[in-house]
Amino acid sequence: MDSDFETGESMGEKFGGKEVNKEFVKQGADGVTDEDFVNVVENAEQIEKKFGIGPLKRFYDDFLLLISLVKDYWSGDYREIPYSSIAAVVFALIYVLSPIDLIPDFIPVLGLMDDAAVVALCL
Repeated sequence: MDSDFETGESMGEKFGGKEVNKEFVKQGADGVTDEDFVNVVENAEQIEKKFGIGPLKRFYDDFLLLISLVKDYWSGDYREIPYSSIAAVVFALIYVLSPIDLIPDFIPVLGLMDDAAVVALCL
């Protein structure tokens, strides 16, 4: 799911190298707070809308699973996942939610490419 079928290039390689981007996601996950969990849970519908368009569309089914995972973790229904993994998911979803990131979302198509790369690396 992480590769471009036409070129064989992964999303991470397209955006400056897979290892660099994995480090970006890891560092972002390290800064996740309880407020970020609440933000993801409360804004799930807004995040879902972004997954319905452009480069994020291919991750829509994954989004449904990720948001369910976050909600279950936050409610305490499911805790059998390392905190670092759930924090990476929360970071990726917060990144998608934010209109201001590496490539601002108001730039058509390109604005969602970095969001897609972060989600791909999280997955």
